[in-house]
Amino acid sequence: MTVIDTHCHLADAKFRDDVENVIARAFDAGVAQIISVGAIGPIENDRVTVEIAERHENIFAAVGVHPHDAKDCTPGRIAQLRALATSKKVVAIGESGLDFHYMHSPPEAQEASLRAHLALSAELDLPIVIHCRDAERRLVEIVRDAGIPPRGGLIHCFTGDADAAREFLALGFCISFSGIITFKNSAPIREAASIVPDDRVMVETDAPYLAPEPYRGKRNEPAYVTRTLEVLANLRHTDTATLGAHIIANAARIFRLP
Repeated sequence: MTVIDTHCHLADAKFRDDVENVIARAFDAGVAQIISVGAIGPIENDRVTVEIAERHENIFAAVGVHPHDAKDCTPGRIAQLRALATSKKVVAIGESGLDFHYMHSPPEAQEASLRAHLALSAELDLPIVIHCRDAERRLVEIVRDAGIPPRGGLIHCFTGDADAAREFLALGFCISFSGIITFKNSAPIREAASIVPDDRVMVETDAPYLAPEPYRGKRNEPAYVTRTLEVLANLRHTDTATLGAHIIANAARIFRLP
């Protein structure tokens, strides 16, 4: 099996003591490439994320400010992201977006941060990685107004329904599915997973979060993306080799991976 984990967080504290072993297990499991995302917490997480990517040929990085931390997305923080993005291993900006479920940052701060990330993505000619939770309609409105970056973008860990997927596809986004599609209560997400075109579909772990069944409740790892790929292939009435090849091609196109 060969696939790419398009979204995980290797700089997370849960990986601090064994990140190299986690990476080795992923490659042993058939994960050809990994995109590690900083974004959560202080800028130091983005720096460590880039450092990990620079140590490994087949690991790449995205840098940004998570919508939970949008209240801290100052012009100075954007300048720090711009500087980090000079690394050749940085292939995307994000994750940014809107999270109206937890509301850890006020809606107006989240929207301002999203607009700043969209502008930075366009400036640097990099795709944007989007987090969206209970905010699909407003996210679509903002992207329509501001414009999707020329390099496009990815809706990561999709949690909407088929109608939301169609809206994001119409804007030009790719859509990525996480271990949530292995959960029994994920029928709307599974329906959406079946309609995304082959040239727009992605898969991820969001590790260390959202471990798929049968690992649910445990620390997630990039190696477990293979389990999500199996379920996603079944939903799409194809085999894992074919779907994995589509996903690798899509990631290579969007993120300009080797």
